[in-house]
Amino acid sequence: MASFGVVILTAAPGTGGSDGAGALVKIDGREALLRSVELFLNRDPVKQIQLVVLPDDLEEAKRKFGPHLSFSGVKVIGGGPRWGDQLAAAVQKLSADVTHVIVHDGARPLVPYSDIDVLMEAAETNSAVVLTAPVRAELIQVDGSGHPLQLYRPDEFVQLLTPQAYSRQRFIEIASGHEWSPVHATLLKGSPLNIRVRGAADAALAKSLMGLLPKPKVRPPSSPFEEAQW
Repeated sequence: MASFGVVILTAAPGTGGSDGAGALVKIDGREALLRSVELFLNRDPVKQIQLVVLPDDLEEAKRKFGPHLSFSGVKVIGGGPRWGDQLAAAVQKLSADVTHVIVHDGARPLVPYSDIDVLMEAAETNSAVVLTAPVRAELIQVDGSGHPLQLYRPDEFVQLLTPQAYSRQRFIEIASGHEWSPVHATLLKGSPLNIRVRGAADAALAKSLMGLLPKPKVRPPSSPFEEAQW
């Protein structure tokens, strides 16, 4: 049976950018990154969870979130400023018993538990598994100046989401700087509710969508600390 490590990133995907602050946006009073961490708690196959924050934010994150996260065994580490830098920081602290790694964007707290169940199951027989969502409108390719180049039908594309799951070896390769390609990845249909929170303006939308998520099966807490509300 696969054992999973989970890496929650707080930098923006790609090369980084101003929307990297989405993980710190409060949704109904609690930061998106905390809600993202909770998606992976109380799952037997999950053996390790790392929350990676920007180096400049590390001490503040440990002070603010560390006491609560430590009760559930979540480690807060520093890495950045880019997405790839945070992956590189996480791979250095990967537990020896982890066979697969789930990478998740801390600014995506609205993931149905059933999507994660399917992702983990598929990861046991595939080295790379990613969630996707349909594109619902036509796309126009533009050049660097914003001039239109070509029109594409929505059925020619899907949105790439997180979480994504990789075999340990594949994750190490990606974290070491190997270019990621979806060609050999297994694509799974994910929920369109899985939006990325990019700033405070998205908080109200995210709160309304939370009510549409299917409710997970509740397992009794394994310790009194898990009963506490963050």
